[in-house]
Amino acid sequence: MSELVTCTKDGDVSIVTINNPPINASSQAVREKLKAALAQLRNAADIKAVMLCCAGRTFMAGADIREFDLPEIPAPDPNEIHALLESMQVPVVAVMHGTVLGGGLELGLACHYRVALASTEMGLPEVKLGILPGGGGTQRLPRLVGFTKALDMIVTGKSMSAANALDIGLVDALFDGDLHAQTLEYCRSIAGSDCASRVLGRLPVELSATDKLVLEERVNKLPSTEKGGNAARAAAKSTEKAGSLPFAEGLKYERQAFIDCRNTNESKALRHVFFAEREAARIPNLPRDLGLRTIQSVGIVGAGTMGTGIAMSFANAGFPVVLQDLSPQTLSRADEIIDSTYQGSAAKNRITPEQAQHRAGLITTTEDDMQLSSCDLIIEAVFENFDIKKAIFKRLGQIAKPGAILASNTSSLDVNVLAQCSGRAADVLGMHFFSPANIMRLLEVVRCDQTAPEVLATIMHLAKRIGKVPVVSGVCFGFIGNRMLEGYLREAEFLLLEGATPGFIDKALEDYGMAMGPCRMIDMAGVDVASKVVLEQKKSGNLPDDDTYRVVVQKLHEQGRFGQKTSSGYYRYEGRTPVEDSEALTLFSDLAQQHGITQRTDISAQEVVERCLYPLIAEGYRILEEGIAYRSGDIDTVWLHGYGFPAYRGGPMFYATTIGESNVVASMQRYAKNTGNTSGYWSVPASLSKGAN
Repeated sequence: MSELVTCTKDGDVSIVTINNPPINASSQAVREKLKAALAQLRNAADIKAVMLCCAGRTFMAGADIREFDLPEIPAPDPNEIHALLESMQVPVVAVMHGTVLGGGLELGLACHYRVALASTEMGLPEVKLGILPGGGGTQRLPRLVGFTKALDMIVTGKSMSAANALDIGLVDALFDGDLHAQTLEYCRSIAGSDCASRVLGRLPVELSATDKLVLEERVNKLPSTEKGGNAARAAAKSTEKAGSLPFAEGLKYERQAFIDCRNTNESKALRHVFFAEREAARIPNLPRDLGLRTIQSVGIVGAGTMGTGIAMSFANAGFPVVLQDLSPQTLSRADEIIDSTYQGSAAKNRITPEQAQHRAGLITTTEDDMQLSSCDLIIEAVFENFDIKKAIFKRLGQIAKPGAILASNTSSLDVNVLAQCSGRAADVLGMHFFSPANIMRLLEVVRCDQTAPEVLATIMHLAKRIGKVPVVSGVCFGFIGNRMLEGYLREAEFLLLEGATPGFIDKALEDYGMAMGPCRMIDMAGVDVASKVVLEQKKSGNLPDDDTYRVVVQKLHEQGRFGQKTSSGYYRYEGRTPVEDSEALTLFSDLAQQHGITQRTDISAQEVVERCLYPLIAEGYRILEEGIAYRSGDIDTVWLHGYGFPAYRGGPMFYATTIGESNVVASMQRYAKNTGNTSGYWSVPASLSKGAN
């Protein structure tokens, strides 16, 4: 095993190298070794400069986040190492490459000089973990680049390119090619320079009237501490202290603020999210030497909204795509959407005009399904009609080349059946994209009973190449996300029948933190689409054959209220703005009367949140019991990236542990008693009951 920290020499330049793969995280062991190495070098008489480097693909990319869960972060404190760097008698140059984030950038700020490869990205993203920089970032950065620029970096957590970092003075020089050799030359050019004048802690910071106005405006726009804004607010306040406290006192303030943030539910939730997303990509029990199939070209059947979005997802990653549909009108519309989407991105400077033209050129539209025969991956993306999908998979099994992977974008249908229709079940799985497919990051990868291990592994790897967050699900109605969504929507509809308005329900859940309430969500996705799913699943026996079950969405569909696309659904729409609609309220009231449901006026926001979220959580526990999901964190990842669940609450499964599983069970039992639970809607899963005891 390689040494975590090594010291070598090249003439009169000492080279200190951290080697803690994969990201050179600042673990306790690294800090101990680095402290010892710097202490030994501090009074060395035979060196004129020090290069602080990291081996591998990146400079230090942050702290060892696992340490944040310990009662106390083990010594040495990063500030001890930073103080040693600042006290060196010769210039210390941070040699940065890769992604220089958090504690890595703070380490660089403690050096006298900073150089970087032109491809380097750097930032202080701590707020995304519910904390703030705890190693001097809020105190040194304002002294280097100015208060307003530092505040923006620290409060948003956004990274910046090395070129931008050079522009604002964050780095002193950029290099291309041999970073090591060019830095050696740079070190010799600054040998003998005045180190003391380069110590950032000695520089003054004064907040101008403009700085104070920017600070006030920035803080006013942040979410409240209860809604995920605690870390950003604490970071802003700590950054302000750089201008009002001596440096040493500012460091103490920052460190205490960091510790306080670390212990909040917000930070615990966001750290859970961080690890859950990374763990979701790992498939248990796969051989390490498992080979992947080669994916160089992609075919898509169905050029509707989903198929077109999926095509752009692959084109954005450089894959040539064949987009096939039997309808010339649908293909023409797809071409228009593709061109307008890329031209719009170019107009907003998100991509260059050349990139827009190249990406659009990667997508070929055709009516001829034989053009799919040479593709390495073929994705079926037609509308949710089981008979049509089965016919397509039978055809794909006949025309696809040997070894091609066949996937369905179905949101709820049985992919095992489609696999059997293909005649090559080992090559088949589900790839459930979320709309709009070229923007939404979640991809549910559905493993069928006979999916070959290398097929599953190939698609999980491919998902990352196209910028998606993949989560594996087993085959069941709705997979992970939509199966859990069913209980959420069921209770939203019952609440409408009981007298709550769409606006009240949506506001309660949006105040909780959901990106969009259920009524607005269905109106945007399409009432017609949601109703057809309900009808299809009732036929398949996956949903209760009950006259009251999801009767609202079915009635809206019957009346042609399809949502935003028809300017009426749960709401009436003025453009894209939802407005409470008396006709819809009358419809809900009439349905309640028809089905013997008494309307009431005492529904609270808390009741809305509990009745919509607790069935969702309970279904998550059942999904784990059945082995549909590998881990509870996988379920949270689905809901965070696919359904707008607030990250600062960690996902539905993590949220249940935060509020206490016993409280969830007690509330479910109360609602079961109130309703009689004749349909079993409030039955408590065994694993949830066990967790509550």
